[in-house]
Amino acid sequence: MSESDDPSGLTGTLRTVTPEYFGRPDAEMDVFGWSMFLGLVILLVPLLPFIVIVWLISKLAERGHRRAQNR
Repeated sequence: MSESDDPSGLTGTLRTVTPEYFGRPDAEMDVFGWSMFLGLVILLVPLLPFIVIVWLISKLAERGHRRAQNR
């Protein structure tokens, strides 16, 4: 197998005519992300007490189940 047949990739520098891309701040997606976050917070904060109650009930039921198995 010769060096030119090597499928592993480039071995030297790649020169192109495309200018280098340095990026830019993406303010539109930043605003979208924050609005999604705030929408979820507004939706989930009122549901938080119910989520905590369900979590506590499941933990208590799990503890009761483990005690019943150990007897």
